[in-house]
Amino acid sequence: MKTSQEIIEKLSLGATIHQEEIPLIDLYMDQVIQLFDAKYGQSLRNEDEKVLTKTMINNYAKGKLFIPIKNKKYSKQHIMLISLIYQLKGALSISDIKATLDPVNEKIEDESFQLEDFYSSWVRLQQNNATNFFVELSAHESEIESEIESEEIDEELKQILLIATLSNMSNSYRKAAELLVDDLLVKKEEKKK
Repeated sequence: MKTSQEIIEKLSLGATIHQEEIPLIDLYMDQVIQLFDAKYGQSLRNEDEKVLTKTMINNYAKGKLFIPIKNKKYSKQHIMLISLIYQLKGALSISDIKATLDPVNEKIEDESFQLEDFYSSWVRLQQNNATNFFVELSAHESEIESEIESEEIDEELKQILLIATLSNMSNSYRKAAELLVDDLLVKKEEKKK
């Protein structure tokens, strides 16, 4: 079984696109894809998986997950929003991502909103989450060892217990996120009334 440290290294949880890494000039789609590949490519499960594709970006644009692009170029704001989408898509449906980001996109239209500050907060939280994940993963491994301490159980079964534990936690976090999305939607409907 891989150790917590090996899993953490493969996941590259600390990988993120920091504001200072986003060019000040607008980028074409191919450049956006290259930026994301360079940052998140190491964390892919296998070679067949893609970080970001033209189809994905086009679908995000058609689905109005981010503000409209201008002249086929993506601004710093677009890169930040696509980065958020990239992080959200592992747990939420596209419609839930849209519901989550709609308030952000609406606030961007109001020129007093600073997406950069919001994004910086997200990056700091993401970095903290990466640190916390290592601690939690190690704790789950210890719990499994304690749980089966008296029984003779092989490494494969320990790994299966860890997979089941992580899947259970993942489902709990996803369901909690979905409840919060539903709450956003209810509040949006109440505002319309």
